[in-house]
Amino acid sequence: MILTSLGFSGTQDGMSTKQKDGVWSVLQAFQPEEVHHGDCIGSDEDFHYLCRELVSRPDIHIHPPDNPSKRAFCEPVLKDFIHLEKPYMKRNDDIVADSHALVATPKGEEVRRGSGTWATIRRARKKGIPIYIIYPDGRFEQESWA
Repeated sequence: MILTSLGFSGTQDGMSTKQKDGVWSVLQAFQPEEVHHGDCIGSDEDFHYLCRELVSRPDIHIHPPDNPSKRAFCEPVLKDFIHLEKPYMKRNDDIVADSHALVATPKGEEVRRGSGTWATIRRARKKGIPIYIIYPDGRFEQESWA
């Protein structure tokens, strides 16, 4: 199945091995034409380099934060695109707005405050796009809101 645009959000602590395996499976299954991530250290960086390993590599859209302290500075290649720097939440809004589905690799169960990943998941729920949540233990949750 081909999915045109896939957004990503994850913890700055990086993905567990089981989360990387789950994300790889989603990427292989959907073969997105383009992907969007927030260019933070940790999971965004992991996602960026997983996407580069795909045979039919998608165009990577990098949505950097305006605060460089946790930025990964992922390098674009070929047809990749770096968007303008924006505050974290506005950048997350753009990732969701530009995506037909969202993959998320949170640190743990849902929290109400302090997690950009869970805030992005809530934005995707409001938009009504499919969400694929992969927990550190490899547990996979799919939400369809359409």
